[in-house]
Amino acid sequence: MATWNSRGLRGSTLEELLNRTNEKYLENGLALIQKIPTPITPIAIDKESRHITLAYFDQKSTVDYIGAIQGIPVCFDAKECSTDTFPLANIHEHQVAFMENFERQQGIAFILISFTHRNQFYYLRLSELKKFWERAENGGRKSFRYEELEPEYFLPQVSGVLVPYLDALQKDLAARD
Repeated sequence: MATWNSRGLRGSTLEELLNRTNEKYLENGLALIQKIPTPITPIAIDKESRHITLAYFDQKSTVDYIGAIQGIPVCFDAKECSTDTFPLANIHEHQVAFMENFERQQGIAFILISFTHRNQFYYLRLSELKKFWERAENGGRKSFRYEELEPEYFLPQVSGVLVPYLDALQKDLAARD
C-alpha cells in the first residue's frame, strides 16, 4: 500500500492551467474533458486547517484526465519537469498499460509535459513514450532529454488558451492516418 505525505502542491500549477483550458474548450463546444481524482484514504488530518496531512492511495491511479474531443475518446496525464531531462520513473507502468489499452479501444492517449524552466508545454504521443520506455527496458537511458523530442509537438502560445493541446492532437491524428 502506497503512502502519501504531502510535498506541497506538486503539479498543481499545470493542473490549474489544464482545468482552465478544458473549461474554455467546453465553453466553445470543442471538448468535454474531466479531471480524474486520485482515490485516497486519509490517515492524519490537521485539526486546525482541516487538511489531509497523511493518506494512502486506495488503488493505482490511471491518468489525470479523460473525456472526448469532437467525438474522439481521449485520456492524458499531466507532468511537470524543471530540467531538460525527464525521468521515466515519473510515469508508472500501470499508466502506460492503461493508455495502451485505451488506444486499443480506438481512443487517443498522450502525456502533456510542462517544462517549467522553459515555460514550454509538450504533447508526448503514446507511440513516442513507448520508444523511450522500451529503450529503458532494454538497458538504455531511464529518461529522455528535451533535445530528443519532436519539435512539431511543442505547443505554441495561443491567445486565450493556456495549454493549447488541440492542434498537437490534430497532428497526432493526421500522423496515424
